[in-house]
Amino acid sequence: MEGKDYSKELIETAHKICTPGKGILAADESPGSVEKKFKGINLENNAENRRRYRDMLLTSPGIQNYISGVIFHEETAKQLHGNGQNYTDYVKSLGIVPGIKVDKGLGILDNGKEENFTKGLEALPAMAADFYALGCRFAKWRAVLKIGNGCPTDLAISENAVGLAKYAKICQENGLVPIVEPEILSDGSHSAEECQRITEKVLSAVFKALADHKILLEGCLLKPNMVTYGSEHPKKKENNILEEAVRTVRALSR
Repeated sequence: MEGKDYSKELIETAHKICTPGKGILAADESPGSVEKKFKGINLENNAENRRRYRDMLLTSPGIQNYISGVIFHEETAKQLHGNGQNYTDYVKSLGIVPGIKVDKGLGILDNGKEENFTKGLEALPAMAADFYALGCRFAKWRAVLKIGNGCPTDLAISENAVGLAKYAKICQENGLVPIVEPEILSDGSHSAEECQRITEKVLSAVFKALADHKILLEGCLLKPNMVTYGSEHPKKKENNILEEAVRTVRALSR
């Protein structure tokens, strides 16, 4: 890595996030996503109400016994807890690792298939440095691929794998553990067997790209999709838990 070597810190952060028995709280909904929740309770969607909503989650008694990390939206990471303390400092005081959502949403690939790539690489170096200085120690970036009608294409797989690797590289160069998320959507009528085949193909491309970009895997986390039947497949309504679990583990082990 160029510049400061964050390797030791990255590995320690990754291990802390993966503390057995604990999970990550995703509190990174965009203002647009929160709108849907607030509308149902007739609550105005403004910055203060979003702050109060996140405050309610983060001040749950004993949260540190179950949560190892929190993913913040950039708005929340810069807001203040009711006691006047920055939220990143507040969760750190509980022994929870603060993280930040750094992608800028999805764009459309120009291949006539309505496939996606993830936006935000241009702004990421400055953003990663700023949020590390603020106290964040890991980041989230979501790539999306769909199955069906010839998808995912080789172009979509390549674009998203390289995008994830570039994101991971920038994060590690700035002290943030990257959560690498190549999400294969469950939408469609595909079989679990097809989902497993595509998952293996996508993960192989992602890890090839991570290796090409010299990503420190010990300081990186993978957020994989489960291998499942498509949401419109006839067997989706059946109890397929064991088959889907076995296929998921097999895809990951391969």
